Amino acid sequence: MKKPISVQMYTLREECEKDFIGTLEKVAGLGFEGVEFAGFYGMDPAVLKKELDRLGLRASGSHFPLRPLEENFEENLKAQKTLGSRYLIVAYPLDRMEREEEYTELAEKLNKMGKRCREEGITLCYHNHDFELKLFGNRTGFDILLQETSQEYVKAEPDVYWITYAGKDPVEWIQSYKGRTPLIHLKDMTKDSARTFAPLGKGSIEFKPVIDLEEEAGVEWWVIEQDECDGSPLESIQASIEYLKNQLVR
Repeated sequence: MKKPISVQMYTLREECEKDFIGTLEKVAGLGFEGVEFAGFYGMDPAVLKKELDRLGLRASGSHFPLRPLEENFEENLKAQKTLGSRYLIVAYPLDRMEREEEYTELAEKLNKMGKRCREEGITLCYHNHDFELKLFGNRTGFDILLQETSQEYVKAEPDVYWITYAGKDPVEWIQSYKGRTPLIHLKDMTKDSARTFAPLGKGSIEFKPVIDLEEEAGVEWWVIEQDECDGSPLESIQASIEYLKNQLVR
């Protein structure tokens, strides 16, 4: 593992609500090199960039649900440039998509947004959950989003947990779209029947085969996320980054 490690700040949303800068300080203290934002908690991006610089952190990207991204697209795009972030990520569509037509319509929309992003030196990515892995004939919804968009305009941020949850192999999936996965979400799955979220190394997912794809797949950032935590989210992400740095050879 040669590429840097970031954390998706949604994991720490409750901490951020109480003390956003203090939480970023703790993230830096744990050894993370970057943060992937899920909101700026009322901070001006220029002020936030100064705080990142002070803490030695980089913005690896920013997540936006589709609707607020569209409603303030140019403002959100400008914020990425201010933060020094190269990636603008669609975190969730308008709703869980159940029909093939919804994916083809979204692909057209993503292509237009991705073209505009590229004009500003920003890359648009799409982050998956499990429902995008539903099959429509011989293609999943996620396949449609990538096959019906330009590889120059739209990339993916595959989530290893959700791909596994949907019954697919994350290694095979990433290999099939190598060159279009600059960001990869790493999260583990509990070994029990609940199959919920766990710190890396505490669950059932094998991460070394995924990490070994780093160069082949063109990965730029590894992003740790844990949607829900049984205990302290800070302790969970600490366990995850220690697992990556100490148990998987960098």
